[in-house]
Amino acid sequence: MSSESASTTAIIYTHTDEAPLLATYSLLPIIQAYAAQAGVPVETRDISLAGRIIAAFADRLPEEQRTPDALAELGALAKTPQANIIKLPNVSASIPQLKAAVAELQALGYALPAYPDEVSSDEDRDTRARYDKIKGSAVNPVLREGNSDRRAPESVKRYARNHPHSMGAWSPDSRTQVATMTDGDFRHSEKSVVIAADDTLRIEHVDEDGTVTVLKESVPVLAGEVVDSTRMDVAKLRAFLTEQIARAKADDVLFSVHLKATMMKVSDPIIFGHVVRAFFPALFEEYGEVLADAGISPNNGLAGLLAAAVTLPRGADVEQAVIAGLAAGPRLAMVDSDRGITNLHVPSDVIVDASMPAMIRTSGHMWGPDGQEGDTLAVIPDSSYAGIYQAVIDDCREHGAYDPATMGSVSNVGLMAQAAEEYGSHDKTFEITAPGSVRVVNGAGETLLEHDVDAGDIWRACQTKDVPIRDWVRLAVSRARATGDPTVFWLDETRAHDANLIAKVNAYLPEHDTAGLDIRIMSPVEATKLSVERIRQGLNTISVTGNVLRDYNTDLFPILELGTSAKMLSVVPLINGGGMFETGAGGSAPKHVQQLVKENYLRWDSLGEFLALAESFKHYSEATGNARAKVLADTLDRATGTFLNENRSPARKVGSIDNRGSHFYLALYWAQELARQSDDAELAAAFEPLAKTLAENEQAITAELIGVQGSPVDIGGYYRPDPEKTTAVMRPSQTFNDAIASLAAG
Repeated sequence: MSSESASTTAIIYTHTDEAPLLATYSLLPIIQAYAAQAGVPVETRDISLAGRIIAAFADRLPEEQRTPDALAELGALAKTPQANIIKLPNVSASIPQLKAAVAELQALGYALPAYPDEVSSDEDRDTRARYDKIKGSAVNPVLREGNSDRRAPESVKRYARNHPHSMGAWSPDSRTQVATMTDGDFRHSEKSVVIAADDTLRIEHVDEDGTVTVLKESVPVLAGEVVDSTRMDVAKLRAFLTEQIARAKADDVLFSVHLKATMMKVSDPIIFGHVVRAFFPALFEEYGEVLADAGISPNNGLAGLLAAAVTLPRGADVEQAVIAGLAAGPRLAMVDSDRGITNLHVPSDVIVDASMPAMIRTSGHMWGPDGQEGDTLAVIPDSSYAGIYQAVIDDCREHGAYDPATMGSVSNVGLMAQAAEEYGSHDKTFEITAPGSVRVVNGAGETLLEHDVDAGDIWRACQTKDVPIRDWVRLAVSRARATGDPTVFWLDETRAHDANLIAKVNAYLPEHDTAGLDIRIMSPVEATKLSVERIRQGLNTISVTGNVLRDYNTDLFPILELGTSAKMLSVVPLINGGGMFETGAGGSAPKHVQQLVKENYLRWDSLGEFLALAESFKHYSEATGNARAKVLADTLDRATGTFLNENRSPARKVGSIDNRGSHFYLALYWAQELARQSDDAELAAAFEPLAKTLAENEQAITAELIGVQGSPVDIGGYYRPDPEKTTAVMRPSQTFNDAIASLAAG
C-alpha cells in the first residue's frame, strides 16, 4: 500500500436529512468497506436539521444528549487544504419545518424550547437567535468555500439520450405565463457599491423625525468587495399580487406563486405571507387582528394558519372563511390535490428552482384542485430572474418540448464562495417597522447606500467578496478551455449589482489565457435564449452565474435534459485547496420518505452520490499520494457506466429494485471492476471473492430486497430516524450484508 502524507484527513461523508439520509444507511457501509481496502478512511459528520438543533442547544441539554457542532467543524475544515467533503442534500428549513423538527425532538425526550413567534424576554431573544441561525440555507454558506463547477457527466448524458425521460407536449395555444413586478421590487430598487478599502459598515434606520436605530452594528468588508442594498416596496407588492389573482381568475388559469423561502429565509417567507393575505382578502379583513393577536402568521402558510386556528374561539368561522376564499378566488395550483394541499399551504413546498422546471417539463402545467393538469399563471414577484423562465416558456410554446434524446447541455460555473451574493444577505434583511430611510454607513460616517422605506417594506443588503469573484472568473476560463464550449456570463448591465460584476469580469479576464475561447457577457434573458437555441441544435453552452442563478440553472437545465438535477456532477474546488463534492438536489426527498414509510420502497436515486464519491477518491489520491484511492475512483467510474447501461437506477413502483437494490448493483459492478483491474494485483485479489459471491447470489439478494416491499415500516422519526430501526429497514438482505462484512474480515 502506498504511503500517505502526514496531512492526510478522512473523507467526510455528511449525515443529512430525508431520503438522502435513508439512502446513506444502505450505501455508506458499502463505501466504507471498499475504501478501507485502499486505506482510505471515510467518516461521517451530522449536519442534519435535527443534529444542528441539538448542537445549538447543547448547553441546555444533559451531557448524554449533547452533540458537537459538526457544521462549525466542517466550516473550519473547508478553509484548509485537507478538506475532502461529500455533501449530501440537507433540509433548508422553513419555520414550519423547523417547528416540526423541534416537536419531534421534544417527543424523543430533548428538553428544547419552542420557537418563539413573539419575543418578550432576553431568553426568548436568545432562543430565537439560535433557531434563526439554523433555519433556511444555514449549511451551504458555511461549507461553500469555493465556487461551483456543475455539469452532466458524459455517461449520464449518454444514458439520458439512450433512455429519454418523458416530456409533456407543448401547445402554441398554451396560456401559461410568468407574472413579475415591473417596479418597486428588489431588481428595480437595487443599488451597489465597490468598497475601496477594508472597513466596517453599519446599517441604520432613520425614521421621519430623525431618530436613528441601528439595525446592524458591524458589517466587516474588504477592499474590492461588492456591497448591494435593495428594497421591496410592499404597497406595490400587494397591488401586484391583487392584480395577478384577478388576472388568473379572469383568464381561468391556475394561480401559483414561486419563491425560495428556504434559501431566502428572511425575505421570501414574508413575501409568501403577503400572497396568502392577497388571496384571502375577506379572511384577513374579518379575522386579521384575531389571528395576529394569537400569534398566527400567514408567513407560515395556510396549513399552519388552519392548524392554529382550531384553538381559537371562532376557529370554525376562520376555516369557513378559508373555504369561501378558495371558492371566490382563481383555481389554486396544488402540491397534492388528493390531500387538498395547495400552493399556499407551506412556504417550502413550492421552491422556484425546482417547481418552474417541473412545470415546463409538464407542458407548462401544474395540478389543479380537481386533480387535472392545467395552464398556469406563475407568479414570481421579484423580476431579477423571472425573465429566464418566461424565455424558456416562450421557446417551448413556439417550438414544442425539448427532446432529451438529442438536446445539448447547459453546465454551470457558479459564484457562491464565502457566502457570496444573496447568501450574504440573511443577517442583513429587515422588515421595516416605521417610515423613513435605511442607509449603509462606512466607518467614516459617510452614507454609501440609502433607500426611502415605508412600514412593512423588506430591505436587504448583501456582500460579494473580491477573492471569490476572481476565482469564479478563473474557473470559468478553465472550463471554457477544457470544453471549447461558448461560455456566457449571465450579467445584466442595467442591474446595479451586475454592472459592478461586469467591470470586475472585464478586469480579471485579461489575467488568463483566453485566446481562441468564446467568452461572452449577456443579460440572463438573452443568455437563456442563446442557450435554448443551442440546446435544440444538440450543442453545449456553459452558463457562468451568480449564486441564485446558479441554483436556478442547475435545476432548470438538468431537469429538462436528464429528468432530474440529482444526476449532475457538482464539484466545488475550495479556494484554499481542498475539495467538496455535492451530490445533487433533494427537492423530491420528502415524497420519497413518505413512500418508504407507507410501502417500504425508496425511490431516491443515489447516482449523484456515486459521481461525487469518484471525484472525492480522485482528489484524495492527488492530495495524499494514495494510488489505491485513484484505483477506487477509476473503477467506480467504470462501474457507474455499467450501472447506467444496465438501467439499474431505482424504478418507480413496488416490486422493482429501489434505492437499496441499486446499491447492490453498484457494489456488484464496482467489485467486478476492482477484481479485474491490473493496476494493483493485491487489491484485485482482495475483491475477487466478493465479486464472485455477489454475482453468484444476485438472484437471492434481489429477492430479499424486493421481498420486504409493500408494507408500512417504522423508522422512528422523520427528522431524527432511529438508527437501529432505519438500519434494519435499509439493509434487509442478510446475504448482501454478510458479503460486505466478509470483505472487512479479509
